[in-house]
Amino acid sequence: MISIIIPTLNSERTLEACLHAILAQDLPRNRYEIVVADAGSTDRTLDIARGCGVDMIVSNPLQTGEAGKSAGIRASTGDLIALVDSDNILPDPGWLARMSAPFDDPAIVASEPIAYTVRPGDPDLTRYFALLGMNDPICLFTGNYDRLSAVTGQWTGLDVPQQDRGDYLELTLTEQALPTIGANGFVFRRPLLEQVDWDPYFFDIDIMHQAVRAGLNRVAKVKTGIVHLYCARLGDFARKQRRRIRDFLYFTAENQRTYPWARQRRLGIVWFALATLLVLPVLAQAIRGYARHPDRAWRYHLPVCWITLWIYGMATLRKLLGIKQAPVARDTWQETKRA
Repeated sequence: MISIIIPTLNSERTLEACLHAILAQDLPRNRYEIVVADAGSTDRTLDIARGCGVDMIVSNPLQTGEAGKSAGIRASTGDLIALVDSDNILPDPGWLARMSAPFDDPAIVASEPIAYTVRPGDPDLTRYFALLGMNDPICLFTGNYDRLSAVTGQWTGLDVPQQDRGDYLELTLTEQALPTIGANGFVFRRPLLEQVDWDPYFFDIDIMHQAVRAGLNRVAKVKTGIVHLYCARLGDFARKQRRRIRDFLYFTAENQRTYPWARQRRLGIVWFALATLLVLPVLAQAIRGYARHPDRAWRYHLPVCWITLWIYGMATLRKLLGIKQAPVARDTWQETKRA
């Protein structure tokens, strides 16, 4: 049994497509369950979930996506757990079978798609992030990403030991070579939960860090993709970046994050800031990406870098000034999503 966990909060714009793609899978319906963990939606989210026949709808009173994953996992029953966000769409009917196949090897503890699927009909900004292979441009400069990037032609910039098994790459992760694995189609064995601190918040990269420390370090990067409808407008991106950095700083101060971000390549972060201010290095990256995958979506690379530099820079300045960080209120998030 595969338990598919979907956190939701006013997700009516994407949830129906997400669920239809899951229900179109080649696997028999009794081979998987769908658990929706809702954070108090006030739109049609719950009606859509019920209409599509999900197996369970559980409450997520802590509201964040990480808390929703934990709430869904608590209610689930499957031996394998698949984390699928409400803005993810499985690209083909064989996706679940392909993602679960590596678990025939008992040493494999998790699997994840190697790419984001690029669909011509999606908004330009959505295609840009799929082509970039990450949702945060700083990851490109530090090399810490986990999906195929048209800028580099690689799925990560870290030196991760790997063997090609045909349909997937078998990774041997270490604390020194641990990309940001754990979201958007991440599948793992339930026993992994016994070795990590996952409740009440399932912070994906922290989970994998703890798993690797416990010796659970064999992961499959499956040669498939997943659609991620991350952002359609720059305003949406700015809002998500603000939420990302404020949540990160808050939960880090509360000692609820364990991934050693301090080991990030500091020179990469400095290079990101300089390259963004100088403009030309960022434009060179966009040109390299365009050369590998021609698309007008690459015009977003510079403004995305500028927005990230401003938002992260201001948040860091607030921290240095001793101003207490607080997570973005989810009530405000709801109002924005309805607009």
